[in-house]
Amino acid sequence: MPLFPALARVDTPLLVGYSGGLDSTVLLHWLQRSAAAAGVGVRAVHVHHGLQAAADDWVLYCQQQCDALGVPLCIHRVAVDLDAGLGMEAAARQARRAAFAAELRDDETLALAQHQDDQAETFLLRALRGSGVDGLAAMAADSELGAHRLWRPLLQVPRSALLAYARQHALQWIEDPSNADDGPDRNFLRLHVLPLLRQRWPHAGPALAASAAQCGDTRRMLDEEDEELLQHLQVASRVLSVELLRQVSPQRRARVLRRWVLAHGVPALPARVVSQLEHELLPAAPDRDAQVRWQQHSIRQWRGHWYLLPAVLPQLPAGWQATWDGRAPLALPDGGQLRLQGAAAFDAPMRVTGRHGGERIQLPGRNHQHALKDCLQREHLAPWRRRQLPLLFADGQLQAAADVVLSAPLQAWLQLHDARLHWRPGGW
Repeated sequence: MPLFPALARVDTPLLVGYSGGLDSTVLLHWLQRSAAAAGVGVRAVHVHHGLQAAADDWVLYCQQQCDALGVPLCIHRVAVDLDAGLGMEAAARQARRAAFAAELRDDETLALAQHQDDQAETFLLRALRGSGVDGLAAMAADSELGAHRLWRPLLQVPRSALLAYARQHALQWIEDPSNADDGPDRNFLRLHVLPLLRQRWPHAGPALAASAAQCGDTRRMLDEEDEELLQHLQVASRVLSVELLRQVSPQRRARVLRRWVLAHGVPALPARVVSQLEHELLPAAPDRDAQVRWQQHSIRQWRGHWYLLPAVLPQLPAGWQATWDGRAPLALPDGGQLRLQGAAAFDAPMRVTGRHGGERIQLPGRNHQHALKDCLQREHLAPWRRRQLPLLFADGQLQAAADVVLSAPLQAWLQLHDARLHWRPGGW
């Protein structure tokens, strides 16, 4: 008998990753029966990497097997980027995840066939790379892919049990010849290291997987504490208080920063960048416009705060201008937007431009005009935001610098109409 239930508990439609190998063949057969009993739909997706000579034959085989099960199959052909510096295995995995994300429907759960032996291999690989508790947690039985649930229901099941299930149900599968190549690290562990460990410790696979599970429990506990602390440190979603950050231990600070970055869909912080943040940005003087970059992103310091930004912020093109009556939001060429809220339109259209320098504005309660540059400095607006500001003019007079500085006439008009001006900068 297999070491997993006769039927899985299924309560949402499923998309099953199906390569045609033993693991995914067992998973698809098991979940098809489970989904049928639960009255929910199940589909399969096969990712065609084009890395094996028999890849086209595998597509035909997978289609035949799915037809026999009555399971709809989608074929995704991907181009594996072998020049990205990730290595073939990591690049292929990245391409698969992108294919899965593209195929998932709104209500579906993605089911993948990783099992206990895979978990043991992953734990060893990450231990050999010097990973901490987050890496040693390896794979989670339940996680997310974008807005979807990613489910690995076989993660506690050894491969021997999958093989017994396949024989019990007379299943057929593809043997990938690349699995016999001990060049890739994972294959080397599978073919040489784990068999040797099992000679001395027969329970090596379950024990390593159990250690990964314990690390997963610890990671979840730390994640909860990190999230609570992050909420305390945040001034806004992409802004942290440097003063509060300095009150946190370096180890906890590194975890919280990584969580902050990932929460905004930004690539993970490399150890090099964490070190730069700790030793270069954190000690920087409060009035210094300092930053640390990685890939296409940066963390910039300004007046006691850290801002998570694109490495290169878009700006309004030189010479750009537009006419805006306020009836509909004005899309700015840097990706930002101006919106008039609470009123149907301005009394007369405004001319909108970028900054040229030397502008002056009459502030509320003042009888003379002030240099816009001085006003922006008093508002403590970050330098990179000043370069993005759209300016609003009426009858040749500056009425507003976005929603940051308002003229006396415009502020009076907005108050009279119970309205407000809202600016969303580009790049956020």
